[in-house]
Amino acid sequence: MSVSPVFVGRGSELAALGVALRRAREGQPQALLVGGEAGVGKTRLLEEFLAEAEAAGTVTMLGQCLEIGAEGLPYAPLVTALRRLHRRLGPELARAADGMEGHLARVLPEFGETDGEPNDEYGRARLFEHIGRLFERLGAEHTLVLAIEDLHWSDRSTRELLGYLISTLHHSRVLICATYRTDDLHRRHPLRPFLAELERQRTVQRLELDRFGHHEVAAQLAGILGTETPDRRLVERIHRRSEGNPFFVEELACSYTGGCSVGMSDSLREILLVRVEALPEAAQRVVRTAAEGGSRIEHQLLAAALDGTEDELLDALRTAVGANILQPDKDGEGYRFRHALVREAVSDDLLPGERTRINRRFATALAADPGLVHGAERPARLANYWYHAHDPARALPSALDAARAARRRNAFAEQLRMLERALELWDEVDAEVLATTLRPHDWAETYPPCSCDPGPLDDECQRLRLVDVLAEAVVAARRAGDRERGVSLAKRALKLVDETRDPLRAAWFRMNRARMLGHLNRRGYAEELTHALRLVEGRPPSAVQADVFSLAAGQAMLNSPVEADLVLAERAVAIAREVGATSVELHAQMTLGSLYTELGDPERGIATLREAIEGARRLTVPDLLTRGLNNLASMLGHLGRAEEAVRLAREGLAAAGALGLLRNTGGILAGNLAECLLLVGRPAEAAEVLAEWEGTGSGAEAHASFLHRLRGELALLRGDLAAVQEHLARAGAAVERDQSQHEVPAARLAVDLAGRSGRPLQARAALLDVLDGPSDLRDSRLLPLLARAAAVEADSRGLPSADQGRPAVLARITERLAAQRPVVPLHHGWVRLAEAEVARATGADTPAHWQAAIEPLRATGLPYPLVHALLGAGGALAAAGQRESAGELLREAAELADRLGDGWLRREIDHVIARVGVARSRPQGPAGAPMGARVEQSEPDGAAAFHLTPRETDVLRLLTEGRSNRQIAEELFISPKTASVHVSNILAKLEVSGRGEAAALAHRLRLFPAAAPLQPVGPGA
Repeated sequence: MSVSPVFVGRGSELAALGVALRRAREGQPQALLVGGEAGVGKTRLLEEFLAEAEAAGTVTMLGQCLEIGAEGLPYAPLVTALRRLHRRLGPELARAADGMEGHLARVLPEFGETDGEPNDEYGRARLFEHIGRLFERLGAEHTLVLAIEDLHWSDRSTRELLGYLISTLHHSRVLICATYRTDDLHRRHPLRPFLAELERQRTVQRLELDRFGHHEVAAQLAGILGTETPDRRLVERIHRRSEGNPFFVEELACSYTGGCSVGMSDSLREILLVRVEALPEAAQRVVRTAAEGGSRIEHQLLAAALDGTEDELLDALRTAVGANILQPDKDGEGYRFRHALVREAVSDDLLPGERTRINRRFATALAADPGLVHGAERPARLANYWYHAHDPARALPSALDAARAARRRNAFAEQLRMLERALELWDEVDAEVLATTLRPHDWAETYPPCSCDPGPLDDECQRLRLVDVLAEAVVAARRAGDRERGVSLAKRALKLVDETRDPLRAAWFRMNRARMLGHLNRRGYAEELTHALRLVEGRPPSAVQADVFSLAAGQAMLNSPVEADLVLAERAVAIAREVGATSVELHAQMTLGSLYTELGDPERGIATLREAIEGARRLTVPDLLTRGLNNLASMLGHLGRAEEAVRLAREGLAAAGALGLLRNTGGILAGNLAECLLLVGRPAEAAEVLAEWEGTGSGAEAHASFLHRLRGELALLRGDLAAVQEHLARAGAAVERDQSQHEVPAARLAVDLAGRSGRPLQARAALLDVLDGPSDLRDSRLLPLLARAAAVEADSRGLPSADQGRPAVLARITERLAAQRPVVPLHHGWVRLAEAEVARATGADTPAHWQAAIEPLRATGLPYPLVHALLGAGGALAAAGQRESAGELLREAAELADRLGDGWLRREIDHVIARVGVARSRPQGPAGAPMGARVEQSEPDGAAAFHLTPRETDVLRLLTEGRSNRQIAEELFISPKTASVHVSNILAKLEVSGRGEAAALAHRLRLFPAAAPLQPVGPGA
């Protein structure tokens, strides 16, 4: 026995695992990733830790990723771990899985029959969500440790599920440990980016195990040899030969105890084979066969693949186990090699023909008796055995079977791998064999039946063809998130499809290429979609035709829709309804509702969308339901019905959580909810929603532009302009193709940031970037941008750097306003507000301008943008000598600014109140009602209102003219240093952060009427 009976040299690592376990017990889930080269002791460390955890009452489960024979077999380590948990907890696990059995059965058949939901991206999301809930429920009663070995061999579905659990189990008593080989991670190994992504999370630690030093090797040898002080020369020789690798220390120690000289072997690989070659021939044959069977091999399968009696097999196995080459696995159903390095050495030592023969024996045995392995594993195991047996005629159908099995488990990456194997083998299989063994079945959704004219072979289109497999592979690639591969597969398929004979299939592939190119933000998207439209136009009604029409209308909806797009959506709905494509119909109906609203009929749009939502509820299609709730919430918020939108967005988030779709649609639903909360003046709740979503740790960047912009809005309210700039930059980096729904609101935020920073030229540039782009002349999303940009122009009136070019900009704004066709009070209010700001920018505004904006904005009940209209009206009334009326409106504006949580805007309002000379709070009469009498000016006027000294007033006047400190010093006959001190004092008294803001504030409040005639005072940028 060469395994050291003492645990050597991993005290700090074991302590780190213990600390993580204690945190997990306290409700802080943890994850540890243990790396190291092969043989360095990762498994031994894990075994010691799990034993200690079990002794302390922790529930542990262990799964191992499989090295060979596992391609196309998803979730293998999770299946093993859950199966062990099932045996241990039994009824308790069943209670935790209550209501989720149909989903969980896709991973572990012991949970019962799978649910009947479709196998799509959303089904995969629901599967992950339900596995996460299972761990949360179990974690309420126990502290759980999920340990996964050999992550470097993991399938993609396992990695993604593991990443999901690590990022979403926030308040569960769960510790996740995983080991991996560092020496196997070549530059393009798929585990590299996965580990890098995980390390960004604060709950994830990474441990690297080093080789042993001289003293640790001595301690290990002492344990193996049973002596307190092993021979010094032996320790040195083994340490030098093993280079401190603990596994090689064991093997070299075994060679020593067996009488072999430590220095005789030419390579470490030979050292690994020494004990195998010392076995009797029968035992060697068993070991060689087991090595090709996989990381673990079932006893019955091994027996079926070998000649001889059961007694002979047991004798050979007993010998191999006694030599510590094989070990019974922990489930008691088969065997595994003591170390993967030994299995690799044995497998590498097989002759090519020997390897082929062994795989054929496994495949033949498993095909004859499917019960030799677990049912969920059989398709992938059989496919791999036939493939390595070099039998294409059997490997191809078995690969397709394995692909279907992976799809049923929502493991689309593994499905794609098996389909690509089938494509690889296709040309190696005789056509007659293909005709007799492969028949069509339900392939990709809405993939049309062949519409070719009958050819020489009457059954040509009745058997499975290469293009059918490509269709399924395209969908699998899209669902697996491998859209680059999907685009390539669709291109290959199009070379096989005759567009003249089979236009619908060609259109189907074009449509899918368009979808994936769009997701990749790559050129060619529009061309593919246009080509698909041309192929289906004028054809008999079909699901593909409806889907193409719906996709085209939906993409137009996101940018600049016109009446023709609405007609296209109406056709999509009608055709889908005619052919019974209900899912396509509801998607098209939701697009149609949005288009009705965008093109001026919001009530019809809302009614259409509500009808589609009810259809999704009846059909129980989760992604349709959450899409409908999301679209309606966004629509109502945009129409000014924000309180109703808040309720719908909350319902959508709850539905997404209940259906397991938070990772797919949670981001946009959370964003819509936060945006509506900001509109109604509940910024604290909006911040909480965004913080909760940020805490989910989603790796996906879907809707990143939207969410960063909203975080920027909150930062603007806090006055953290640096954070606003950062979020705007990140939003710009994430923004999708020229979608006005993302670009225009971000530009409006950029305008506000520039205005508040005293940089009017930057605000102007942000506006012109949008106006010079492809945005629709009648896009109502432009209204807030136009109004705020006009406000910055008005605020900077009189600044020399901003005066040049202003007339042209105001003309552009006026042109866009004239093109609008507002249909709801909010849009009418924005138009009137923008017109008032344009008038203020030319010194021509009157109280009537602002009153025209106030009336429709009051009808919405929204504090924003009403607060800006009230502030502008207050300034205009004050300039007209109506201070009492101005005071009422300004005090109302101050209350709304407080409700919005906008401290900067509140200070601006206070400055105007001070300039007007009215009380900051409403005066009270005897009964507590506001009094109508005029309030005498309580603060000094002009620059003195800010307690500026005469010298500081002179400095401020020159500063507003754009003078530098040196120019100010020369003008006032003072030193530049003294001028700098005065400027600093002025900034503090005005409560601004820079010279630009100080100049902008002075101009807004017209502090120097001699330099610029007094104009109506209006709001800040």
